[in-house]
Parts: sequence; structure tokens; C-alpha cells
Amino acid sequence: MKNITLIAFACLVLNNALAQTDSLEMVRLEANKAIARGFYEDLWLSNNTDNYHKYVADTYVVHDIGDRKGVTEPAIEQKNIADFFWKHGDFDSKIDFQIAEGDLVATRWGGTFKSKTLFGKIALEPREPISIINVFRIEDGKIVEFWNHRHDIDTPQTLKFTLQGFLFGLALALVPTFFAFRLKRKLKQLRAA
Repeated sequence: MKNITLIAFACLVLNNALAQTDSLEMVRLEANKAIARGFYEDLWLSNNTDNYHKYVADTYVVHDIGDRKGVTEPAIEQKNIADFFWKHGDFDSKIDFQIAEGDLVATRWGGTFKSKTLFGKIALEPREPISIINVFRIEDGKIVEFWNHRHDIDTPQTLKFTLQGFLFGLALALVPTFFAFRLKRKLKQLRAA
């Protein structure tokens, strides 16, 4: 009977310890989600970009579309990016949902961007609301790594890449055309002589 009581007591203590561990992990996950949420609320949902330092470590690693893959940047770069967009327009954005696991927080957010400048209308303003999924790795209460996944197929970005491809193809086509006209001119000169 004594052994059964001892085993029951050990199970009770172990169960209590596991429950406390789960509670601490839940608190940590919610704190990490609050850091990510604050980042969006200050930099992207309102124009409080001076608060970037509350959320981003002095340097962080970014994994973005384009050439910004695995690049280490200073924290001020997040303020600069947000300021660039705020300078050219206004956001009507919201956070759709967040998921946290370990030191990672994934946030799906999005909205619309209304441009205040001609540049913004041409280069930045999407025709449809844009959806973005960011994943942050958080250490010691700051964002230290950043994965950016934008769904901007329906934005002017697609048109920009289409035009770049068209212009590159046009330039390639003009090179042999230029040489053909030069050769034609030389042949005319030879025939006239």
C-alpha cells in the first residue's frame, strides 16, 4: 500500500510539473505573438515607425523575395521600409491570424494601399488587397530573423517584371537588326561603286 501511495504521489507531482511547463510555454508563445502584433500595429497598421526598436534586434536576418535572402540588416531598415510606404500612401490593413510555435511566430496580414503620389500609383498600389505572410524568429523579446512571403501576383510588381522581360527581349532583338541594317547599307555602297 505504501508503494502505491508513493507512486500516486510521484505521478501527481510529475503531472503538476508538466502542467506548469505547459503554462510557461503558453505564456512565452503569447508574449512572442504580442511582440509580432506590436511590430505590425506600430509600423504597418499605423504610422508609428519610430517604435521599430521595441520589436527588432539591433541586427536581424531577412529572407525575402528577390535578392534579399539571408541578408543581415540593421534594425533601422524596417523603419526605413515602412517609412517609404507611408511616404507614398496609406494602408488599410489588418492582422488575419497568428500562429506561434517555439521561437517562431507566423502572421497572416494584409489589406489595401492607397497611394498619395504618382510613383506610388504606378509602382506600389495593388489592384486587389494584398495578403502577406511573415514568419519571425524571436530571441530575448526581439525579432532576429524575418521571412517575408507576399502574394503580390495582382500588383504592379508583376507588370514591372513583365515590362523588364519585354525590354530585355526587345534589346536582344535590336542588336541583330542593327547589324542587318549596317550590312544592307554596306552592300548598297558596294553595288553603287
